[in-house]
Amino acid sequence: YMLKKKLITKPVVAWISGTCAKWFKSSEVQFGHSGAKTGGVDESAESKIAALSAAGAIVPKSFEGFADSIKETFNALVSQGKHQPIPDIKPKLLPKDLGAALKAGELRVATNIVCTISDDRGEEPTYIGVPISEIIQENYTIGEVISLLWFKTLLPAWAIKFIEIVLVTAADHGPCVSGAHSTIVAARAGRDLGASLCSGLLTIGPRFGGAVDQAAINFKTACDSQTSPADFVEGMKKKGLRVEGIGHRIKTAENRDKRVLLLSDYARKNFPSTKYLEYAEKVEEYT
Repeated sequence: YMLKKKLITKPVVAWISGTCAKWFKSSEVQFGHSGAKTGGVDESAESKIAALSAAGAIVPKSFEGFADSIKETFNALVSQGKHQPIPDIKPKLLPKDLGAALKAGELRVATNIVCTISDDRGEEPTYIGVPISEIIQENYTIGEVISLLWFKTLLPAWAIKFIEIVLVTAADHGPCVSGAHSTIVAARAGRDLGASLCSGLLTIGPRFGGAVDQAAINFKTACDSQTSPADFVEGMKKKGLRVEGIGHRIKTAENRDKRVLLLSDYARKNFPSTKYLEYAEKVEEYT
């Protein structure tokens, strides 16, 4: 009715199922909707198809041509400028099952420890991205390797040389310091090398072995805050704190440690700035 009265202005492509009903006895096969009785000629699929076609609907010759009729009608509307196609939207892929994704290697359990220095997951270990083979073939020095591992970059030649000088001058500090003494005691007690070394390392602190660390922190902090050497020393006294790095019972300003002389001389000749060294020396003069 609506097609005949032109109440529907858009093309209608239609098909009525059941054209094969005439090949079966009505008592054997029921083609009516929800069991409704059909039997009259006007109620057959062929009659309904003819009525739709007469009303202006586009009806294919068979169900197999239904999709082609829809496509042809759509393309005709586009070519006539009556319809503007909307671009297809690619649907989002559904996430894979967790078990399947793990099996396929597309997921991994989150790591508890992440190392940003060395990596041994590839064919060969790397130090900050530098393959170990390159380090060996290019004859990297121990200073250059420490530069990569500690500072995550290859330092300038003067800085690398300084690291190597420190390693050489501090390679052995005698048996009397706390770290060496504890290591010797542990070894004499029958402990292995690793346990003996750990015993010595655990006794390194602000008074023995680790004083240089705290001294560097104190001198840098005071220098950067423009605290005069005199105010720095007096401030430490008021707090009841030691001035780390100053006050060795044997090595003094008049009897300097040869290692200190070597390191200071190298720094003055090669470092772009020695302001912290100069500040420390002024503190030593005041004390």
